[in-house]
Amino acid sequence: MQRWDRIEAFIEVARLGTFSAAARHLKVSTSHVSRSIGQLESQLGTTLLYRTTRQTRLTDAGSLYYRHCRHLFDGFREAEEAIVDFQSRPKGTLRLTCATTFGERYIAPLVNDFQCLHPQLEVDMHFTNRQVELIEEGFDVAIRMGVLRDSSLIARRLCERREYVVGSPAYFERAAPPHSLAELPHHNCLRGSRDSWLFGVNGQRREIRIEGRWRANSGPALLDAVLKGLGLAQLPDYYVAPHLAQGQLVSVLDAYQFTDTAVWAIYPRHRHLSPKVRQFVDFLVARLPDTLQA
Repeated sequence: MQRWDRIEAFIEVARLGTFSAAARHLKVSTSHVSRSIGQLESQLGTTLLYRTTRQTRLTDAGSLYYRHCRHLFDGFREAEEAIVDFQSRPKGTLRLTCATTFGERYIAPLVNDFQCLHPQLEVDMHFTNRQVELIEEGFDVAIRMGVLRDSSLIARRLCERREYVVGSPAYFERAAPPHSLAELPHHNCLRGSRDSWLFGVNGQRREIRIEGRWRANSGPALLDAVLKGLGLAQLPDYYVAPHLAQGQLVSVLDAYQFTDTAVWAIYPRHRHLSPKVRQFVDFLVARLPDTLQA
């Protein structure tokens, strides 16, 4: 422990510029600081500081040692702050964004549950199918689905997500169910906000451009159209699961289902994550899978 105390004394002198300032910061005497650094120099076999009556400055060896050692104490301070924050309650305003239908159905109730546990926290939810820029637009967290693009943001997997190509029994009375991707051009493919569908072929991701006589940028509208037999649609599990179970929809092309997709919490990369973000994301990880299965 003595060696760490000596290194800390050296770091503070290098940072603050004088022995007296370092002593005040460390709440010890100036002579104690001077003695500690002298002992450290003896251990290292080199001079770390040039001392005069007017100033203190680093030697070349001192500069090198300072560059390496200061990160150790930065890490110690961050570790202490992390423990304090871990034990603290979320505060401030939590701003989050999510796709409209998924957010209204699954995320909003969990946000409300989280605020019931932390009534001191303010919440600002923004639902949009546009992919917002988190940092530029001032959001703490985004809930995103599917395959993520490369990003400097942190992504934490919340739960599984699968997409199904489905049609109604009435539609398949008029058109034979497709068994290969090459058969898709022979079907009326109902389009949502994308012009292509995502599949897995021999373990590789593949996007197939689709054509059809119907389009809307609304998941519920797309679900209604496919239930009424207007064509095929590719929709995520949380839209179609109950209708598949009740026989109102039939899943096709399951052998080409792309499996590397999920629901994600996205947030900016910080060395020290705020309690409101960390605890909220932990809450979603614990609760969202059960919510989707309900």
